[in-house]
Amino acid sequence: MFRTSRGPNPEDGGASQPTAALGLPAASALVIGSIIGTGVFALPSALAPYGPIAIIAFVVVTLGALALALTFGALSKRVRASGGPYVYAREAFGEFAGFLNAWSYWITAWAGNAAIAVAWVGYVEVFVNTGHRTAWSVVIALVGLWLPAAVNLTGARNTGAFQVVTTVLKFVPLVFMATVGLLFIDSGNFGAFNASGQSATGAISAAGAIALFSYLGLEAASVVAGRVRDPERNVPRATVYGTLVCAVIYILGTLAVFGTVSHADLGSSTAPFTDAANNILGGSWAGDAVAVAAIVSGIGALNGWTMLCAEMPYAAARDGLFPRSFARLRGERDVPVFGILASTVLASLITVFSYTSFEDVFTKIVLLSVLTAVIPYLFSAAAQLYWLVRDRGRLSRRALVRDVTVAGLAMAFSYWSIQGSGYQTVYYGLFVLLLGLPVYVWLKRDATASPTGTAAMAGTAVSPTGTPAVAGTAPVAGTAAPAAGPATGTRDAAATGGERAPETTAPTGKRRLPGSRTGRRGGPRETGSRGTGLRHHD
Repeated sequence: MFRTSRGPNPEDGGASQPTAALGLPAASALVIGSIIGTGVFALPSALAPYGPIAIIAFVVVTLGALALALTFGALSKRVRASGGPYVYAREAFGEFAGFLNAWSYWITAWAGNAAIAVAWVGYVEVFVNTGHRTAWSVVIALVGLWLPAAVNLTGARNTGAFQVVTTVLKFVPLVFMATVGLLFIDSGNFGAFNASGQSATGAISAAGAIALFSYLGLEAASVVAGRVRDPERNVPRATVYGTLVCAVIYILGTLAVFGTVSHADLGSSTAPFTDAANNILGGSWAGDAVAVAAIVSGIGALNGWTMLCAEMPYAAARDGLFPRSFARLRGERDVPVFGILASTVLASLITVFSYTSFEDVFTKIVLLSVLTAVIPYLFSAAAQLYWLVRDRGRLSRRALVRDVTVAGLAMAFSYWSIQGSGYQTVYYGLFVLLLGLPVYVWLKRDATASPTGTAAMAGTAVSPTGTPAVAGTAPVAGTAAPAAGPATGTRDAAATGGERAPETTAPTGKRRLPGSRTGRRGGPRETGSRGTGLRHHD
């Protein structure tokens, strides 16, 4: 079996490997909990200006999300290290692409936390601060951000347990609305089918960009693969099954809210599921129960996303592509303290800024988060297509057509989502993405100036394709191997249903990433388990 090493790795500055503490239930709960946050509870109000045509957009987005889930499931079999979209882009297209993905996804994570916190406040204020005074709303939002951070600081095992509990609790009102709520739909509540004033295509694209926010997090298991037990089996299952469950709940639940709350009231509602429950059962007790579930759901989502805020930069920092502080694990439970604190501070700042500067807080942050998330999604789909085309001679025609179709749909969906975000969002998103360039220049300068250095010496083995080595490579046969046991390669074509892992070898004169070893013989090297935190264990 494979287990995660907890000891320090001398080749990456002493940063220790994370502990594999998440089984299939916890990994699935992480996916579902990261997807279903408070966004779904606030989404009907954000979609209301478009009318029922937004349901069509939701269906289109769901198909795209399933294509992405299948793509991430396949990619997680190729690359079993933590990092998700970052590590896929780095292995397929090199360090700079990897850095851009890590930077963009990191922004998605903490900016998305701010959006979740804003929606979460709307349900907390069903009970307190019912007058919606801005100062108290900010305080409540900050509590919502820092409570999950405190849970994450206690370690991955506690974070996973907390995620399972909150995921179970949040399902009760959603399942109720997606089943019983459908029986109380009144067609008169829907209003005009397309209330946006745009063309049908324009309305679907614009509504789809907002709806995609509800599916952000489907890649959660792949991002924390290094903390998942038996990742090659559990990560794909958690990703695909979690997305399917959320898809059913989302579409039926949103349809029920549209049909039980009048269009005029829905657009101004801060807690649409609460209003729907009150209309179905009468009185206020049902709405209060839904609000409690939404509060629990929001805390659970923030708990999962706070973990992702730290895991993505941790994986990049171990490879020298993010500031080193993010790679340090603290305590016996291997907690990435700096990543948790830094991301929560940034989420807190944008939350305060949004409440004082934006009129439509939730929608604006949602669109920015979607854009910065779609960029890593796009690169991930491109990486899958690259590997499929490269290895087409090793795959059966049926498997090649199937996998290329799925990855192509995921890529097309990503482009469509960017287009639907709007010019202003694309402008701000591109600006934020390019802010990472000075950081990359600083990181490369710092690596060059380091007295110990990480550059590979001349004579490094080169593959026939010239593919650069990545963290996690092992020496070729005949060279020194880790004491823990023989190197274990990534899954071959037979083990992955017709997909073969990329051969990753270090080019001559290229910088060697931390956590890798360089063989002295020519020819391809096997992808080992040292840099990924996975060790072969009899």
